[in-house]
Parts: sequence; structure tokens; C-alpha cells
Amino acid sequence: MEVVTKIEEVRAAVSGAREAGRSVGFVATMGALHEGHLSLIRRSVADTGFTVVSNYVNPTQFGPGEDFEEYPRTLEADNAACEQAGVGLVYVPLTEELYPTGHATWVEVAGLSEAFEGKARPRHLRGVATVVTKLLNIVRPDRAYFGRKDAQQLTVIRRLVRDLCLPVEIVAMPTVRDADGLAFSSRNRRLSAEERRDALCLVQALRLAEHLVNAGETEVPALFDRMHGVIDPVAAAEIDYIAAVDPDTFLRKDHVDGPTLIVLAVAVGSIRLIDNCLVGRGAEQGGEA
Repeated sequence: MEVVTKIEEVRAAVSGAREAGRSVGFVATMGALHEGHLSLIRRSVADTGFTVVSNYVNPTQFGPGEDFEEYPRTLEADNAACEQAGVGLVYVPLTEELYPTGHATWVEVAGLSEAFEGKARPRHLRGVATVVTKLLNIVRPDRAYFGRKDAQQLTVIRRLVRDLCLPVEIVAMPTVRDADGLAFSSRNRRLSAEERRDALCLVQALRLAEHLVNAGETEVPALFDRMHGVIDPVAAAEIDYIAAVDPDTFLRKDHVDGPTLIVLAVAVGSIRLIDNCLVGRGAEQGGEA
């Protein structure tokens, strides 16, 4: 496994893999790798002949007062995990190459980026869309793998790939959860033991919603009332939003009349967590919660 920092090194390695007849898979990460990331990496290694993993805490998707400086950085351990998984190349970008002096070009997906995470974290999805576009242009993979936990981000990436005619297949992978049900996130390691127990209210609320829909409930306000009943009693938990949306457009829905994505963001102490589940007729079996 190679670890490189420069764009020209990535392109040379990918060109060599293609000359050898291998297809190329790509997983974009901000490091602090956990089982969620590793599920994407293993799938890419299984699907393709050469897997590239990027490891970059992207500054443009953090707003003022957010946790850019505190975001965990564990490059040595990440590289060891990638090598064990069979990764061919780890790309650790240089900020001066991705965002050179005078950088003024941004990718924004209008209509998908203003609400929910876009409203709570201004410029966040613009930063995500821009860096993912750059990384896809640098690596030029056949397939790129993203998790469903960051549902709005996944929808934005799918749309930008379509709209910009990028020649890559986006492969969406299920949310991976720890034994207690909490969705894996790099921010989880910043939760205290008590906060982690409190954070389980997210998945408990989502599982309740899934159960209610399976039992015949289709009115979104009724679902939200019951979800609030799970989260509100947790003193450390503060709801940012709970919403039911169309999974392709992220437009709000008042009824579960087909596949419906229930998304929520909850701060537990100082750590903001997001999660989701897909419910309704036509939803994938097993759901995301």
C-alpha cells in the first residue's frame, strides 16, 4: 500500500492500476476510521481491483465555532486499518493543492442544500460538494462508496454526479451500527460514557417510528409526537430537527405514502449527532435503524 500527498502521485498510481487492467474504487473519508468506513472500504476492495482511500479533514465543510480543530485525527492507525483491508493507495491531500491561493470556485446543489444540515451548518454541504467533486476528478474512479448515515450528503453527491456528468457509479452502503445500536461516527469517541447512553435515544426513536409505520401509522405528526416522547425526557439531548422527506429530493412529507426517509439531528451534550431510517412501502427491507 502506498501513502501519497500529491495529486500527480494519485493520478500516476491510478493510471498504473488501469494499465494493469484493474478497475478503481474510491472511498472518501475524513479519517478517524471506524467500522462504518471499513464496510465501505471492504466493499470497494471486493468489487474493484484497486481501491483508493482519501484521508482529509476538509476545512470548508466546517463553519465558525464548529469542531474542526477538535475533529479526531488518527492517521497512523487509519493507514494500518487500510493496509489490513487491502487498500492500494491512501491519499492524504495537501490543503494548498486542493484550495490554492485565490481559490474561488464552489460546487453547490441548489434545492438540496438549504434545509436540514444546510440550514443548521451554513456552507457545510457546499464544502462537501466541492471537495467530493475535486476528489472524484483527481482519482477518477469507476465506483465511489458512501454510507447512508449521512443521507442528505449522499443525495447531494448523487445529484452533483448526475448534473455534472461525472463518469462514476455512486454505491450507497447501509448504516453500520455498534452493538448498542448507535450509528458509527467519528464524533462518537468524544462522547462520555453517560452521553453515549443518552445518545441511544436517537436510534430508539427511529426504531419506534419504523415499528409504527409497519403497524399502519402513516401520519407524520403522529410519528413525531411518539419520537419526541422518546427523546425529550433525555435531559442531555436537544433536538435540532426531526423531519420526514422524500429520499431523492429531500422535500418534506406529511404522510408516509411510499419510501420515506426520517432524518433527525440531536445534540447530546456538546456533540451533534445525525441519523435516519427509511420507512414505508417500497423501503429497503431491514431499514436503516
